[in-house]
Amino acid sequence: MSNGVKKILILLTFVSIAVVFSGCAKQEELSVMPLELISKKRVVLIIAYQGFQDFEYSETRNVLEKAGADITVASSLKGEAQGKLGKKIEVDKTLEEIKAEDFDALIFIGGPGALEYVDDPLAHQLATQTVNQGKILGAICIAPEILAKAGVLKGRKATVWSSAIDRSPIELLKENGAEYVDQDVVVDKNIITGNGPSAASEFGRKIVDFLNQ
Repeated sequence: MSNGVKKILILLTFVSIAVVFSGCAKQEELSVMPLELISKKRVVLIIAYQGFQDFEYSETRNVLEKAGADITVASSLKGEAQGKLGKKIEVDKTLEEIKAEDFDALIFIGGPGALEYVDDPLAHQLATQTVNQGKILGAICIAPEILAKAGVLKGRKATVWSSAIDRSPIELLKENGAEYVDQDVVVDKNIITGNGPSAASEFGRKIVDFLNQ
């Protein structure tokens, strides 16, 4: 083999390697793009000061944080909120300090303590403002009752926690104009609802999907 042919083969080898590594770089850049898209998205998680659902909070937050969202925890009081199963979370802001224009998504976490917001005018106001501004409004477990009482589920599809012996949450949604759907997670425009702890991961992923749009 002549020296000229050897030089050409060596050159072709280097070009091939460069193309391969270039392709890998582009692939890697694309793979992290979803995180970059929501890295500056601001999400407020509203929890009960006493009795929020620990897993719904942790799993929803985990999915959002892995996607790069900036999380603020809000409750009726500042201090250390406690979950139904004992989890303790430091509250960043009270509901009075939350403004719709300052965030991209507002999410109500469920649990027995979330019932404190079902008839809370301030919670209703935040829900209404979030929907009116076209931002993402979410609620999981019993928390869709809050959205129903706020009036934002009229004509919308939604789900909610219920059991074989307690169907009252479903009836409450229907009484307030919602179309109940028996699914783990239901999306209707900018409103996302989930029906309990087992739906928390999918609930979080749906929120991420919409923050990516």
